[in-house]
Amino acid sequence: MDQREKRQYLIERLLAEQPRCRSIEIPEDETEQKRLLRSLCNLRMPGRIDSDFLRVQDDYLREAIREKGITEFSELQPVEDGIWLWQGDITTLHCDAIVNAANSGMTGCYQPCHGCIDNCIHTYAGVQLRNFCAEMMARQGHEEPTGQAKITPAYNLLCKYVIHTVGPIVEGRLTRRQEDLLASCISTGVFGFPQERAAQIAVQTVRDYRTDTNRRIKVIFNVFKDEDQAIYRELLG
Repeated sequence: MDQREKRQYLIERLLAEQPRCRSIEIPEDETEQKRLLRSLCNLRMPGRIDSDFLRVQDDYLREAIREKGITEFSELQPVEDGIWLWQGDITTLHCDAIVNAANSGMTGCYQPCHGCIDNCIHTYAGVQLRNFCAEMMARQGHEEPTGQAKITPAYNLLCKYVIHTVGPIVEGRLTRRQEDLLASCISTGVFGFPQERAAQIAVQTVRDYRTDTNRRIKVIFNVFKDEDQAIYRELLG
């Protein structure tokens, strides 16, 4: 099957699985098909799915990521010892692990085609990631506390692992407690933490960790917006 045939197969399987969606017609337009497939994956609750679906899905996602353009960590240049700054789509980054700004439920974003990193990571990792996270959280028996993290396989992403962490939600005046929680997870973005202060905390936390532990950990600050690129560029020189 080519990519279009794979996409149509996956859409048909997901539509058949969800009774409320069975009346939806598959559009002819490629972009609309991609949006529909992503929406159906976003809406799908955790649950078993057969090996045929997973085989087609895995082939489709790996090719979709390749088509977006792969960025190799080895091709990036550090901005200071042990620290890199890169602007781009985190699902195309080939490295050991990426960090996901998760919510406390830890099973991904269920809003169709939402622009958050949680949605993007789960979309391109595949349905296996949501299933893994759901089983992990069922064993835990409670929501993930802010400032803590879990590590999972990355499935169809280019990295080996995904570190899911819950960042503080800022509404109103920023508090010292929220700053401390951010330093323990470095999760920013849609949760309302002021961008410049978040960047300052993130950079200082990484620098302090490398100095205090004498570990040679390599950290990539991945930004998406030009505004964030400028903030980190100023902090990192």
